[in-house]
Amino acid sequence: MLKKQYQKAKSVCKVTFTLPVDAIDAKDVRVLGDFNDWNWEAGYKMKAAKGEFKAVAEIPTGNRYEFRYMAANGAWENDHQADAYVASPFAGVENSVIAVDEVADAPVKKTAAKKTAAKKATTKPAAAKKTAAKKTTTKKAATKAKADDLKKIEGIGPKIAGLLNEAGIVTFKDLATAKESKVQGVLDAAGPRFRMHKPATWAEQAKLAADGKWEELKTLQVELNGGKRK
Repeated sequence: MLKKQYQKAKSVCKVTFTLPVDAIDAKDVRVLGDFNDWNWEAGYKMKAAKGEFKAVAEIPTGNRYEFRYMAANGAWENDHQADAYVASPFAGVENSVIAVDEVADAPVKKTAAKKTAAKKATTKPAAAKKTAAKKTTTKKAATKAKADDLKKIEGIGPKIAGLLNEAGIVTFKDLATAKESKVQGVLDAAGPRFRMHKPATWAEQAKLAADGKWEELKTLQVELNGGKRK
């Protein structure tokens, strides 16, 4: 079972992993997954108490992670209340999935930012600076207007959308025409926590979104799990 507690002060989620002791015949059980490179030594060691194994870990937000419970004797077990399940590289075996959303900034910080912006706006700069500021604002506004919300594509979260934007993929059309190898290269370069994602259907989804075929996109996404066909 999974219990999530988001930490507003930092972009992590405190996750409590629990597994009934009778689910796996072992004394040493650990949580292995994308967040620790499936490494036994780096696995989160679970303590047995009150009929269950338990481990608490802080996991970076804004992503989905595959994981399983592993015993020292080599036995594996899934979390029976995971957010989802996906096929593993091994035939007939599925991995558990935990999804941790990205935490937004605290309201206090947003208010402070607005106050600062308002204060700056009341300052009267020199004429030349005013012109430069207007040009910069106009350029930023134009860029923002052209960008699409790539998070509408099944399998893309805030972090991945940011990575794609940095790689020059900012619209549905960009994603629809980008080679799958290029997109996969962006994910691979970002590290193991992103390498697990497979963009096989992203271009197909993006083309529908770019053409405004939202109903068709919705129908397609019903068949997907994490951006992959079930």
